[in-house]
Amino acid sequence: MKLHEFPRHPLTFGPSPVHRLDRLTAHLGGAEVWAKREDVNSGLAYGGNKIRKLEYIVPDVLASGADTLVSIGGVQSNHTRQVAAVAAHLGLKVRLVQEKWVPWDDPVNDKVGNILLSRMMGADVRLDTAGFDIAIRPSWQDALREVEQSGGTPYAIPAGASEHRLGGLGFANWAFEVAEQEERLGVHFDTIVVCTVTGSTHAGMVAGFAALEDLTGVRRRVLGIDASATLAQTTDQVGRIARHTAELIELGRDLRDDEITVLGGWAGDLYGIPVDSTMEAMRLGAELEAMITDPVYEGKSLAGLIDLVSGGEILSTSTVLYAHLGGQPAINAYHSLWPGQ
Repeated sequence: MKLHEFPRHPLTFGPSPVHRLDRLTAHLGGAEVWAKREDVNSGLAYGGNKIRKLEYIVPDVLASGADTLVSIGGVQSNHTRQVAAVAAHLGLKVRLVQEKWVPWDDPVNDKVGNILLSRMMGADVRLDTAGFDIAIRPSWQDALREVEQSGGTPYAIPAGASEHRLGGLGFANWAFEVAEQEERLGVHFDTIVVCTVTGSTHAGMVAGFAALEDLTGVRRRVLGIDASATLAQTTDQVGRIARHTAELIELGRDLRDDEITVLGGWAGDLYGIPVDSTMEAMRLGAELEAMITDPVYEGKSLAGLIDLVSGGEILSTSTVLYAHLGGQPAINAYHSLWPGQ
Protein backbone atom coordinates (compact mmCIF):
# COMPACT_ATOMS: atom_id res chain seq x y z
CA MET A 1 0.00 0.00 0.00
CA LYS A 2 1.25 3.43 -0.96
CA LEU A 3 -0.49 5.16 1.96
CA HIS A 4 2.52 4.95 4.25
CA GLU A 5 4.73 6.54 1.61
CA PHE A 6 2.98 9.91 1.99
CA PRO A 7 4.76 12.29 4.40
CA ARG A 8 2.84 12.93 7.59
CA HIS A 9 3.43 15.66 10.17
CA PRO A 10 2.25 14.28 13.56
CA LEU A 11 -0.32 16.55 15.20
CA THR A 12 -2.21 14.04 17.33
CA PHE A 13 -1.39 12.37 20.63
CA GLY A 14 -1.28 9.05 18.76
CA PRO A 15 -4.17 6.67 18.13
CA SER A 16 -7.41 8.22 19.33
CA PRO A 17 -9.04 6.28 22.18
CA VAL A 18 -11.68 3.61 21.60
CA HIS A 19 -14.15 2.63 24.31
CA ARG A 20 -17.39 0.72 24.69
CA LEU A 21 -20.55 2.74 25.32
CA ASP A 22 -21.97 0.40 27.94
CA ARG A 23 -25.02 2.38 29.05
CA LEU A 24 -26.03 3.44 25.52
CA THR A 25 -25.67 -0.17 24.36
CA ALA A 26 -27.93 -1.37 27.19
CA HIS A 27 -30.44 1.42 26.55
CA LEU A 28 -30.76 0.58 22.84
CA GLY A 29 -30.98 -3.17 23.50
CA GLY A 30 -29.42 -4.11 20.19
CA ALA A 31 -25.96 -3.97 18.70
CA GLU A 32 -22.87 -3.43 20.83
CA VAL A 33 -21.82 0.22 20.43
CA TRP A 34 -18.31 1.61 20.80
CA ALA A 35 -16.89 5.08 20.08
CA LYS A 36 -13.57 6.26 18.68
CA ARG A 37 -12.87 9.73 19.99
CA GLU A 38 -11.46 12.25 17.55
CA ASP A 39 -12.66 14.95 19.96
CA VAL A 40 -9.74 14.13 22.28
CA ASN A 41 -7.08 13.29 19.69
CA SER A 42 -4.83 16.36 19.91
CA GLY A 43 -3.57 19.12 22.15
CA LEU A 44 -4.22 21.71 19.43
CA ALA A 45 -7.30 23.75 20.43
CA TYR A 46 -9.54 20.79 21.31
CA GLY A 47 -8.57 18.70 18.28
CA GLY A 48 -11.12 17.07 16.02
CA ASN A 49 -11.28 15.14 12.78
CA LYS A 50 -9.68 17.84 10.58
CA ILE A 51 -6.41 17.49 12.52
CA ARG A 52 -5.93 14.06 10.91
CA LYS A 53 -6.38 15.52 7.43
CA LEU A 54 -3.97 18.35 8.18
CA GLU A 55 -1.27 15.89 9.24
CA TYR A 56 -0.96 14.93 5.57
CA ILE A 57 -1.37 18.47 4.25
CA VAL A 58 1.23 20.16 6.49
CA PRO A 59 4.26 18.59 4.72
CA ASP A 60 2.95 20.06 1.46
CA VAL A 61 2.44 23.43 3.16
CA LEU A 62 6.02 23.46 4.42
CA ALA A 63 7.41 22.37 1.05
CA SER A 64 5.46 25.13 -0.71
CA GLY A 65 7.09 27.98 1.20
CA ALA A 66 3.69 29.47 2.03
CA ASP A 67 3.42 31.91 4.91
CA THR A 68 -0.38 32.09 5.20
CA LEU A 69 -2.98 29.34 5.41
CA VAL A 70 -6.27 30.40 3.81
CA SER A 71 -9.42 28.45 4.56
CA ILE A 72 -13.19 28.75 4.83
CA GLY A 73 -16.18 27.48 6.76
CA GLY A 74 -19.28 28.63 8.53
CA VAL A 75 -19.23 31.09 11.42
CA GLN A 76 -18.91 28.18 13.87
CA SER A 77 -16.66 26.05 11.67
CA ASN A 78 -14.71 23.34 13.50
CA HIS A 79 -12.47 23.08 10.46
CA THR A 80 -11.34 26.72 10.44
CA ARG A 81 -10.62 26.53 14.18
CA GLN A 82 -8.35 23.53 13.54
CA VAL A 83 -6.63 25.30 10.62
CA ALA A 84 -6.00 28.27 12.93
CA ALA A 85 -4.57 25.88 15.54
CA VAL A 86 -2.18 24.28 13.06
CA ALA A 87 -1.09 27.70 11.80
CA ALA A 88 -0.30 28.78 15.37
CA HIS A 89 1.56 25.51 15.95
CA LEU A 90 3.68 26.05 12.83
CA GLY A 91 4.21 29.79 13.28
CA LEU A 92 2.26 30.69 10.12
CA LYS A 93 -0.35 33.38 9.48
CA VAL A 94 -3.92 32.36 8.73
CA ARG A 95 -6.82 34.03 6.91
CA LEU A 96 -10.25 32.54 7.58
CA VAL A 97 -13.43 33.27 5.67
CA GLN A 98 -16.46 32.58 7.89
CA GLU A 99 -19.67 32.51 5.87
CA LYS A 100 -23.20 32.53 7.29
CA TRP A 101 -23.86 28.86 6.58
CA VAL A 102 -26.37 28.47 9.39
CA PRO A 103 -29.44 30.74 9.75
CA TRP A 104 -29.15 30.67 13.52
CA ASP A 105 -30.24 33.97 15.06
CA ASP A 106 -28.26 34.57 18.20
CA PRO A 107 -26.49 37.82 19.09
CA VAL A 108 -23.32 36.02 20.21
CA ASN A 109 -23.12 33.47 17.37
CA ASP A 110 -20.09 35.18 15.80
CA LYS A 111 -18.40 35.90 19.14
CA VAL A 112 -18.22 32.58 21.01
CA GLY A 113 -17.20 28.97 20.44
CA ASN A 114 -15.00 28.08 17.48
CA ILE A 115 -14.68 31.60 16.09
CA LEU A 116 -13.60 32.93 19.48
CA LEU A 117 -10.88 30.28 19.68
CA SER A 118 -9.66 31.15 16.17
CA ARG A 119 -9.39 34.81 17.14
CA MET A 120 -7.52 33.88 20.32
CA MET A 121 -4.98 32.03 18.17
CA GLY A 122 -4.35 35.13 16.07
CA ALA A 123 -6.39 34.28 12.98
CA ASP A 124 -7.41 37.03 10.59
CA VAL A 125 -11.14 36.29 10.58
CA ARG A 126 -13.38 37.75 7.86
CA LEU A 127 -17.16 37.40 8.12
CA ASP A 128 -19.16 36.92 4.93
CA THR A 129 -22.93 36.82 4.44
CA ALA A 130 -22.93 33.98 1.86
CA GLY A 131 -25.04 30.93 2.71
CA PHE A 132 -24.19 27.22 2.90
CA ASP A 133 -22.63 25.28 0.02
CA ILE A 134 -20.04 22.48 0.11
CA ALA A 135 -18.61 23.53 -3.27
CA ILE A 136 -15.59 25.79 -3.85
CA ARG A 137 -16.55 29.26 -2.64
CA PRO A 138 -15.85 32.59 -4.43
CA SER A 139 -15.20 34.32 -1.09
CA TRP A 140 -12.37 31.87 -0.38
CA GLN A 141 -10.86 32.40 -3.83
CA ASP A 142 -11.07 36.16 -3.23
CA ALA A 143 -9.22 35.73 0.07
CA LEU A 144 -6.42 33.82 -1.67
CA ARG A 145 -6.01 36.66 -4.18
CA GLU A 146 -6.04 39.28 -1.43
CA VAL A 147 -3.22 37.55 0.44
CA GLU A 148 -1.17 37.42 -2.76
CA GLN A 149 -1.87 41.07 -3.55
CA SER A 150 -0.71 42.08 -0.08
CA GLY A 151 2.63 40.33 -0.64
CA GLY A 152 1.89 37.07 1.15
CA THR A 153 2.24 33.51 -0.08
CA PRO A 154 -1.07 31.74 0.53
CA TYR A 155 -1.72 28.04 0.87
CA ALA A 156 -5.25 27.01 -0.09
CA ILE A 157 -7.20 24.70 2.20
CA PRO A 158 -10.83 24.32 1.07
CA ALA A 159 -13.80 23.76 3.37
CA GLY A 160 -13.22 20.69 5.52
CA ALA A 161 -9.96 20.13 3.60
CA SER A 162 -12.21 17.91 1.49
CA GLU A 163 -11.45 19.20 -2.00
CA HIS A 164 -7.72 19.15 -1.25
CA ARG A 165 -6.00 16.38 -3.21
CA LEU A 166 -4.61 14.91 0.04
CA GLY A 167 -7.81 15.45 2.04
CA GLY A 168 -8.81 11.78 2.22
CA LEU A 169 -5.50 10.36 3.41
CA GLY A 170 -5.95 11.09 7.11
CA PHE A 171 -8.99 8.87 7.42
CA ALA A 172 -7.65 6.20 5.09
CA ASN A 173 -4.90 5.90 7.70
CA TRP A 174 -7.59 5.99 10.43
CA ALA A 175 -8.98 2.75 9.02
CA PHE A 176 -5.64 1.02 9.51
CA GLU A 177 -5.45 2.46 13.03
CA VAL A 178 -8.85 0.93 13.77
CA ALA A 179 -7.64 -2.47 12.55
CA GLU A 180 -4.64 -2.31 14.89
CA GLN A 181 -6.89 -1.36 17.82
CA GLU A 182 -9.28 -4.20 17.00
CA GLU A 183 -6.43 -6.68 17.25
CA ARG A 184 -5.27 -5.22 20.54
CA LEU A 185 -8.80 -5.12 22.02
CA GLY A 186 -9.93 -8.47 20.65
CA VAL A 187 -12.98 -6.97 18.94
CA HIS A 188 -14.16 -6.61 15.34
CA PHE A 189 -16.23 -3.63 14.24
CA ASP A 190 -18.40 -4.77 11.36
CA THR A 191 -20.14 -1.38 11.04
CA ILE A 192 -18.68 2.14 11.19
CA VAL A 193 -21.02 5.13 11.60
CA VAL A 194 -19.72 8.58 10.68
CA CYS A 195 -21.14 12.04 10.02
CA THR A 196 -20.64 13.33 6.48
CA VAL A 197 -20.98 16.82 4.96
CA THR A 198 -18.03 17.95 2.83
CA GLY A 199 -17.13 14.30 2.54
CA SER A 200 -13.43 13.59 2.90
CA THR A 201 -13.59 12.06 6.40
CA HIS A 202 -16.14 9.50 5.23
CA ALA A 203 -14.43 9.10 1.84
CA GLY A 204 -11.04 8.43 3.41
CA MET A 205 -12.56 5.73 5.60
CA VAL A 206 -14.15 4.10 2.55
CA ALA A 207 -10.82 3.96 0.71
CA GLY A 208 -8.91 2.77 3.78
CA PHE A 209 -11.34 0.00 4.69
CA ALA A 210 -11.48 -1.10 1.04
CA ALA A 211 -7.70 -1.50 1.14
CA LEU A 212 -7.97 -3.48 4.37
CA GLU A 213 -10.62 -5.73 2.86
CA ASP A 214 -8.35 -6.48 -0.08
CA LEU A 215 -5.46 -7.25 2.26
CA THR A 216 -7.33 -9.31 4.86
CA GLY A 217 -10.62 -10.40 3.32
CA VAL A 218 -12.51 -8.76 6.20
CA ARG A 219 -15.41 -6.55 5.14
CA ARG A 220 -16.83 -3.64 7.15
CA ARG A 221 -19.77 -1.38 6.36
CA VAL A 222 -19.08 2.35 6.53
CA LEU A 223 -22.38 4.20 6.98
CA GLY A 224 -22.24 7.93 6.41
CA ILE A 225 -24.99 9.92 8.12
CA ASP A 226 -25.72 13.03 6.08
CA ALA A 227 -25.79 16.28 8.06
CA SER A 228 -25.66 18.61 5.05
CA ALA A 229 -29.34 18.53 4.07
CA THR A 230 -28.00 18.42 0.49
CA LEU A 231 -27.90 14.63 0.28
CA ALA A 232 -27.31 14.18 -3.45
CA GLN A 233 -24.45 16.69 -3.55
CA THR A 234 -22.75 15.18 -0.51
CA THR A 235 -23.17 11.63 -1.84
CA ASP A 236 -21.58 12.61 -5.16
CA GLN A 237 -18.70 14.33 -3.36
CA VAL A 238 -18.05 11.39 -1.04
CA GLY A 239 -17.89 9.02 -3.99
CA ARG A 240 -15.57 11.24 -5.99
CA ILE A 241 -13.17 11.86 -3.09
CA ALA A 242 -13.21 8.20 -2.08
CA ARG A 243 -12.26 7.11 -5.60
CA HIS A 244 -9.55 9.76 -5.83
CA THR A 245 -8.12 8.66 -2.47
CA ALA A 246 -8.25 5.01 -3.55
CA GLU A 247 -6.22 5.92 -6.62
CA LEU A 248 -3.72 7.88 -4.54
CA ILE A 249 -3.02 4.95 -2.25
CA GLU A 250 -2.99 2.60 -5.27
CA LEU A 251 -5.89 0.40 -4.25
CA GLY A 252 -5.72 -1.20 -7.67
CA ARG A 253 -9.45 -1.43 -8.33
CA ASP A 254 -12.54 0.73 -8.55
CA LEU A 255 -14.65 1.06 -5.44
CA ARG A 256 -17.91 -0.86 -5.46
CA ASP A 257 -21.16 1.07 -5.18
CA ASP A 258 -21.99 -0.81 -1.96
CA GLU A 259 -18.82 0.57 -0.37
CA ILE A 260 -20.16 4.15 -0.58
CA THR A 261 -23.27 4.63 1.56
CA VAL A 262 -24.68 8.00 2.60
CA LEU A 263 -27.95 7.84 4.54
CA GLY A 264 -30.42 10.70 4.83
CA GLY A 265 -33.19 11.31 7.31
CA TRP A 266 -31.50 13.03 10.24
CA ALA A 267 -30.22 16.32 8.80
CA GLY A 268 -33.52 18.17 8.84
CA ASP A 269 -34.29 20.76 6.19
CA LEU A 270 -31.29 23.04 6.75
CA TYR A 271 -27.61 22.51 7.51
CA GLY A 272 -26.72 23.36 11.07
CA ILE A 273 -30.25 23.48 12.48
CA PRO A 274 -30.98 20.76 15.06
CA VAL A 275 -34.21 18.77 14.85
CA ASP A 276 -35.98 16.68 17.47
CA SER A 277 -33.87 13.57 16.79
CA THR A 278 -30.70 15.67 17.14
CA MET A 279 -31.72 16.95 20.55
CA GLU A 280 -32.75 13.49 21.77
CA ALA A 281 -29.45 11.97 20.61
CA MET A 282 -27.46 14.71 22.28
CA ARG A 283 -29.44 14.18 25.49
CA LEU A 284 -28.89 10.42 25.46
CA GLY A 285 -25.17 10.73 24.75
CA ALA A 286 -24.74 13.23 27.56
CA GLU A 287 -26.97 11.59 30.18
CA LEU A 288 -25.94 7.99 29.55
CA GLU A 289 -22.24 8.37 28.70
CA ALA A 290 -21.23 11.97 29.50
CA MET A 291 -20.33 12.02 25.79
CA ILE A 292 -21.00 15.52 24.52
CA THR A 293 -22.08 15.96 20.91
CA ASP A 294 -22.92 19.11 18.96
CA PRO A 295 -26.15 20.14 17.15
CA VAL A 296 -24.56 20.46 13.68
CA TYR A 297 -22.70 17.20 13.12
CA GLU A 298 -22.35 14.64 15.86
CA GLY A 299 -25.84 15.08 17.28
CA LYS A 300 -27.16 14.13 13.85
CA SER A 301 -24.86 11.17 13.25
CA LEU A 302 -25.55 9.87 16.75
CA ALA A 303 -29.28 10.18 16.02
CA GLY A 304 -28.73 8.08 12.91
CA LEU A 305 -26.86 5.42 14.87
CA ILE A 306 -29.56 5.30 17.56
CA ASP A 307 -32.36 4.83 15.05
CA LEU A 308 -30.46 2.27 12.96
CA VAL A 309 -29.68 0.17 16.04
CA SER A 310 -33.05 0.50 17.77
CA GLY A 311 -34.90 -0.12 14.50
CA GLY A 312 -32.87 -3.24 13.70
CA GLU A 313 -31.35 -1.95 10.44
CA ILE A 314 -28.05 -2.53 12.23
CA LEU A 315 -28.44 -6.10 13.47
CA SER A 316 -28.33 -6.94 17.16
CA THR A 317 -25.34 -9.21 16.43
CA SER A 318 -23.28 -6.27 15.12
CA THR A 319 -20.47 -4.45 16.84
CA VAL A 320 -20.65 -0.80 15.81
CA LEU A 321 -17.93 1.84 15.96
CA TYR A 322 -19.22 5.40 16.22
CA ALA A 323 -16.69 7.93 14.90
CA HIS A 324 -16.94 10.93 17.21
CA LEU A 325 -15.43 13.73 15.11
CA GLY A 326 -15.42 16.49 17.74
CA GLY A 327 -17.12 19.85 17.40
CA GLN A 328 -18.14 20.56 20.98
CA PRO A 329 -16.92 24.21 21.03
CA ALA A 330 -19.82 25.12 18.71
CA ILE A 331 -22.27 24.31 21.50
CA ASN A 332 -21.55 27.75 22.96
CA ALA A 333 -23.37 29.30 20.01
CA TYR A 334 -26.43 27.10 20.68
CA HIS A 335 -26.85 27.94 24.36
CA SER A 336 -30.53 28.85 23.87
CA LEU A 337 -31.31 25.17 23.28
CA TRP A 338 -30.72 24.56 27.00
CA PRO A 339 -32.37 27.50 28.79
CA GLY A 340 -31.55 27.94 32.44
CA GLN A 341 -34.02 26.84 35.05
